[in-house]
Formats: sequence, C-alpha cells, structure tokens
Amino acid sequence: MSSIARVNFALPTRVYYEDTDAAGVVYYASYLKFLERARTEWLRALGFEQRRLVGECGIAFVVRSLAVEYLRPALLDDLLNVSSTIESVGRVQVVFSQNVLRESAQGAELLLTAKVRIACVDSAHMRAAAMPEDVFSTFRALNSNRTGNRA
Repeated sequence: MSSIARVNFALPTRVYYEDTDAAGVVYYASYLKFLERARTEWLRALGFEQRRLVGECGIAFVVRSLAVEYLRPALLDDLLNVSSTIESVGRVQVVFSQNVLRESAQGAELLLTAKVRIACVDSAHMRAAAMPEDVFSTFRALNSNRTGNRA
C-alpha cells in the first residue's frame, strides 16, 4: 500500500453555478457527483485508476445502493470537503461512509451523510465479480486500520 493510502480521504471542491438550482442552492443530485468524485480520487490516490481496472483487469465498480441524509443546504461558491471512509469490505462489494462538510472561517459544518454500497462487476457482462487481490487487500487494510482490527 502506498504512503498516500489513508484511512480517511477528503476531496475539497467548490460549488459552481452548474451545481445549483435557480435559487443558488446545490441541487440534490449534484451531491452524488461530489461523492463519486471523492471515491474515484481516493482510488486514484491508492494507485487504482478506473480506466486501468477496466482495461487490464476487466472489472468496474458500480453503485449498488445508497442512503443519503441531506442535513443542510450548500450554496453557490461554498467550499466543500467531501470525505470518504470504508465502512465494510467483502470480495465483491465495499461500503463507503461519506460526508460533505462546508468549510468556513467558523469551522466545518456537516451538510450531508451517505452510505454507498459499491459492487465490483465483470465489465464485459456486468455481473458480480471478485475484486483483484491488490484492490481487495488495500480496502481490507484500510478498513482494518479504521476499526483497529487486524485483517
């Protein structure tokens, strides 16, 4: 596992006009894009680019389910921090716990919490498939470090 591997990953992002509705409030579906980008960038930081996983390993990650709690609205020009943690991991799926916080001079304010279940699929047939061993062992180690358990 690379030295960049962290139990928690955070991606800063700014709210742009395209992310908002007519009132300047972040549209609910835009948060899903923020969550996806944070997971994707964490994979990249761990050395697992999704295009390579499809091309070399024949697998892809797809969202199987998600639960989102919208706590407070984000607004145009807000600076957000999208954090990700692995909650659980199996050979075919991983559950991420994700939060969106607004960063300001007064501190961080929690805006959204989410649980996102990701499934690993064979990219040719879109059927469940085991993760490559290096991806699985990295996720397992991150989850073990988070919980304090040994894998």
